[in-house]
Amino acid sequence: MSACSLGDWLNILALTALAGNLMAQGDFRAQSLAVGGVFIAKMLPAIILGPVAGAFADRFDRRVTMVVADLTRFLLVVSIPAVVWVASNDVAYRWIIIATVLVECVNLFWVPAKDATVPNLVPPQRLEQANQLNLLVTYGTAPLAAALFAALSVVVSLFGADVWLSSAWALLVNAGAYLVSAFLVFTLKDIPRRRGEISTPSVFKQIIEGWRFVGGNRLIRGLVIGMLGTFAAGGAVIGVAKPYVTALQGGDAAYGVVFGAVFVGMALGMFFGLRLLGELSRRRLFGLAIVVAGLVLIAIALIHNLVIVVMLTVLLGACAGIAWIIGYTLIGLEVDDSLRGRTFSFLQSTARVVLLLVVAVAGPLAALFGSHRLEVASLVYVFDGTNLVLVVGGALATIVGVVGLRHMDDRAGIPFTSDLLAAVRGERYGSEPLEHVPGLFIAFEGGEGSGKTTQSRMVAIWLRDQGYDVVQTREPGSTKVGMRLRAILLDAAEKGLSARSEALLYAADRAEHVEKVIRPALHRGAVVVTDRYVDSSLAYQGAGRALDPEDVSKVNAWATGGLVPHLTVLIDTPPEIGLRRLGGAADRIESEPVEFHERVRKEFRALAAAAPERYLVVDGTLGLDEITRVVQDRVREILPDPVPQTSEDITGTMPAIRD
Repeated sequence: MSACSLGDWLNILALTALAGNLMAQGDFRAQSLAVGGVFIAKMLPAIILGPVAGAFADRFDRRVTMVVADLTRFLLVVSIPAVVWVASNDVAYRWIIIATVLVECVNLFWVPAKDATVPNLVPPQRLEQANQLNLLVTYGTAPLAAALFAALSVVVSLFGADVWLSSAWALLVNAGAYLVSAFLVFTLKDIPRRRGEISTPSVFKQIIEGWRFVGGNRLIRGLVIGMLGTFAAGGAVIGVAKPYVTALQGGDAAYGVVFGAVFVGMALGMFFGLRLLGELSRRRLFGLAIVVAGLVLIAIALIHNLVIVVMLTVLLGACAGIAWIIGYTLIGLEVDDSLRGRTFSFLQSTARVVLLLVVAVAGPLAALFGSHRLEVASLVYVFDGTNLVLVVGGALATIVGVVGLRHMDDRAGIPFTSDLLAAVRGERYGSEPLEHVPGLFIAFEGGEGSGKTTQSRMVAIWLRDQGYDVVQTREPGSTKVGMRLRAILLDAAEKGLSARSEALLYAADRAEHVEKVIRPALHRGAVVVTDRYVDSSLAYQGAGRALDPEDVSKVNAWATGGLVPHLTVLIDTPPEIGLRRLGGAADRIESEPVEFHERVRKEFRALAAAAPERYLVVDGTLGLDEITRVVQDRVREILPDPVPQTSEDITGTMPAIRD
């Protein structure tokens, strides 16, 4: 997979550079059309022949399929520099297009065979790591390919050889990678011939079916619009990158550097971008990243300096990486497991179509616009079709980012600028500053039957064994007033209680709980372990009862005086599993339909994703002991060391322990 990925990226660089060089005798319009034709040839087969290739992988020996495909790709790629060497430019370009289509057709048989084989080679519990490795080798080899292409271009230029030779050498390396892949796959004798079915429906059928699931959810709709907007902007860049770099007096080496800068930026954005604005809502950061990417793209179009363009391209890639990782994470959190595969399939299929359409339009649009010179005194500014395409792509990304943010903003009513400035300072706008208390505050959250009550009790016992003063408590019902409120809130016969009344009663219980139990214990230096806290109201009343989350948050912030746990442990358990665990008669909350509990679970997960540094999310389907071990490991990181002495310890009196 690594060898093929390296070869694929080299193939893209070499073919687009070669197409542009073959049309170098014309102006940028001829180059734009030539490069656009290569990209269309690369993407068109996937849209037309994808279902056929997927069915082929289900019915034939996958090992043989991959070996034959690799050998065929080797021969096709080797033929390209051979034809360019002996034929005229026009004939050579036509063969580039034909060979590209044929290589992509062969790819359609190799990729499904590979995707169907990997799950049969690794244990199910290791499949996630295998998929992560797949992503790493797929995208991690892009900067390597760009560096290799740039190096080949520099070497060729040093020897004064024809400019197209750098592309020819890159294609030979590309062909060699396919040959290495064929040899490696051939040596894997234990690849199963067939196990399981993978069928690939029509791309357009995937789009139609996927929109039925996506269109009805405002958040997912905003995410998809934003991610497709980034693909459209990316298509604009792809379509004109080669002629644009040529217009900046850069050769193939510069083209390789710009190409690699995009992926270096994406890697930086994925790994470090989310840490820069940790207190900003992930949904807002998603929209902000797309808007900034659009503005950066406009700047790239208007600034005619190759060095600055490379630096801006890294920033552009970083914004795309941030948007991509947030989008995929939020879709994973918000889409039900039974619909998640179709949602991702819809996104990927639609992205291919959007990319194809934009690349197909970018070249002709650049050629149609032509080149225009603006002269002011002694200054001359050239604005041609490549600049126009990049400006349009940047404007499109900016608009899409704003629209996507309006669809999914989870901080309505809070000024975006103030929220952003607070995040830059490392603060969360609109929230009370964390109260500094001698003790430690740990909250356990989760749905019905998740196991949070058991785990809160286990960690309290463990902490006492370590010598800590522990207050184990719960909501609702840990005070005299709270016990009466609990009877009202959980009474299955209390059917007429309105959602607003329910939220206010929970807030009243919490105000009494904080005032009488939690805050006094924290001030004396105890460890407070509570079963439920504010997040339960945000999830149950905010998402479950569909109340305004901002209203629920404000009421509870006032009720608690802004007291926030040092750690919130979320035991994430699917409702269908948790509800089956319950014994006895169901209370008023437990008897709600499964859809209610699904909304609650999604909100819990969204809260955890918005502040990952303060949450520990544990899979509630794991074994009891395994969950306990994970929780203890995380709690151990925040425990004071050594065990703090309370005033009661100093006077020789044991501290009171509340169960």
